[in-house]
Amino acid sequence: MKPHVVAFCPGHISGYFKRIEGETIATTGSIGAGVVISEGVTATVEPANRTSVCIKRKSYGGTPYVVSSGSPLLEDVMKNLNVTASVVTECVLPIGAGFGLSAAALLATITALNHLYDMGMDTEEIAQHAHAAEVTHQTGLGDVAACQGGGRVTRSGPGIHGLIERRFDMPEPLYAVSFGSIHTPTVLGSSAHMDRVSSAFPDTIPESKEDFFTLSRRFADMSGLITKEVRDVTRICDAAGVLSSMTMLGNGIFAFGRKARGVLLPFGHVYEFRISATGCHILEDPI
Repeated sequence: MKPHVVAFCPGHISGYFKRIEGETIATTGSIGAGVVISEGVTATVEPANRTSVCIKRKSYGGTPYVVSSGSPLLEDVMKNLNVTASVVTECVLPIGAGFGLSAAALLATITALNHLYDMGMDTEEIAQHAHAAEVTHQTGLGDVAACQGGGRVTRSGPGIHGLIERRFDMPEPLYAVSFGSIHTPTVLGSSAHMDRVSSAFPDTIPESKEDFFTLSRRFADMSGLITKEVRDVTRICDAAGVLSSMTMLGNGIFAFGRKARGVLLPFGHVYEFRISATGCHILEDPI
């Protein structure tokens, strides 16, 4: 048996979204637009008789530290797959801050488990399991679908089989500052929140990165999800000619272009990443 397998999945920032209630979990999800980013989650899985999960995050200096021992999300999906393993996930970006890390953790972990135990699942089956877990636990709606590949994405159908357009038109870096987390299940589970989100959803498709940020900003304002911190900083970005919007669903801001870093620097630690060229993939698979 293999000693371990390591997989990586990029994260995803939603600019705007709309919940779609399907007849099944597979057809329930969201439509909207976002960016798949080069930062995400690395999952290392090892054979074990009992399941254990350790969630780690790297400090600003690069040293990993434990955020949580245990994860109902990952533990439930392993139970459904009828496997046990020791799982360690690691990320740089803050958890619960609108970077799609729950979807990335699911996809990376399931992909690694699939290789570790030679389960024979294809990428579609892996995504189906991850999407079902996200919807069931209300930790996300469209991140799994987006993270199946890279690019600036526009999702016109819910679930992993929905129509997705991917564009690679953002060559410069993206930067982000997080002011804290937003409890995603509270928002996704609230009919009042979802009604406002639905009403704010734009009726046009972004043809350019400028369109994407314009529509995302309008959605953040009209949906009522935007926080004071994000509103204040986006206005400063506007004055500097920097494209920016809110990280959905998180109390944070992301902005495009090299000039953005200097504008965001006074407001906290600035994370840098790029548009991801790919989706989830194996990093280490010893023979």
